[in-house]
Amino acid sequence: MKILKVILIVVGIVLIAVGLYNAFVPQELVDVGPLEVSAKKGLNNQTLGMIGLGVLALIAGTFIKQRG
Repeated sequence: MKILKVILIVVGIVLIAVGLYNAFVPQELVDVGPLEVSAKKGLNNQTLGMIGLGVLALIAGTFIKQRG
């Protein structure tokens, strides 16, 4: 159970970090010579879902009890 707890916590942290990165770091869309266009995707359904799953994984990892 301890391995599952650690895996859930690590996966939760990674999902939250990737979701926040995708939400707030501008993504380069077009780069043609001196012209560079970038845009912010913002909080879309995929980003919110990724952050939500990360939070659920963290909560599950925190509250798993040891057998014994």
